[in-house]
Amino acid sequence: MIRLIFTPALAALMICAVLGPIGIPFLRKLKMGQTEREEGVESHLKKAGTPTMGGIFILTAMLLVCIPAARTQPKLVPVIILTAGFGLIGFLDDFLKVVLRRSDGLLAWQKFLLQLMFTAVFAFLASRFLPGGFVMRLPFSGGDVWDPGWLSYPLLFFVVIGTVNGVNFTDGLDGLASSVTLAVSVFFIVASLLLEGGVEPAGAACAGALLGFLLYNAYPAKIFMGDTGSLALGGFVAGMAYMLELPLYIPLIGLVYLVEVLSVMIQVSYFKLTHGKRIFKMAPIHHHFELCGWSETRIVAVFSILTCAMCLLGLIGL
Repeated sequence: MIRLIFTPALAALMICAVLGPIGIPFLRKLKMGQTEREEGVESHLKKAGTPTMGGIFILTAMLLVCIPAARTQPKLVPVIILTAGFGLIGFLDDFLKVVLRRSDGLLAWQKFLLQLMFTAVFAFLASRFLPGGFVMRLPFSGGDVWDPGWLSYPLLFFVVIGTVNGVNFTDGLDGLASSVTLAVSVFFIVASLLLEGGVEPAGAACAGALLGFLLYNAYPAKIFMGDTGSLALGGFVAGMAYMLELPLYIPLIGLVYLVEVLSVMIQVSYFKLTHGKRIFKMAPIHHHFELCGWSETRIVAVFSILTCAMCLLGLIGL
């Protein structure tokens, strides 16, 4: 157990910790700075110019640790592919926006097509390691599973892309997505051990990488993860959930992701229906709390504690 958990976690942490002092000045020199909307939260304007694309550190650490481990833990392969694939999509989006100064980054259809492509590759690979198909463990059922049948593949695409977008929306405050996903990573480590899922090294690598990244991403952040990091982490969460037959646990352990994406959907829908009225002061919902007077550190702490509580509840549900 020590080899499968603590070694990957420590290795990923050290890689991220070392990449920080090297990569942050390099990204700053390349002028890969974050841009902040003037109509957004006023306190965020001072963050303009902070280097972004720090997700490269997280992704590098995870891949350097997980790829060698996959030789003895082959169930890691689908998780690696989904994490790296969505990280690549995020990198392309960040590169176009930050380096080439194309404000929209990847066009919506380009991003969606790439997401579909990597999700399809994941589905193909995962099916080879899940002989029972994409069955889902039912929370608090004592081990019962649900077989969606012909709905399995459409549901997989919906869950993967929805989860990735939820994590992406959560990345809006210093250390928020990192802290929340750190708790989710620990849940997957414990769940993999309890269920003998064989993917605990990926959870450990992600947890270690996020700890190392938080050295530079905690408030006040010296670097942001950008879409490179948030999309990669979304792929990781969805991939781990499916390899452990736990996609129905995502709304529980990823309650923050769900609330973030729902807040955007509700805000946009209500704005269109009422021709300009809003339910929240700003979406995603973490910005609403900011405009209500909460500090960034308080929001991150509350959302992280909530995620920890939901992950403990998820473990009870196993």
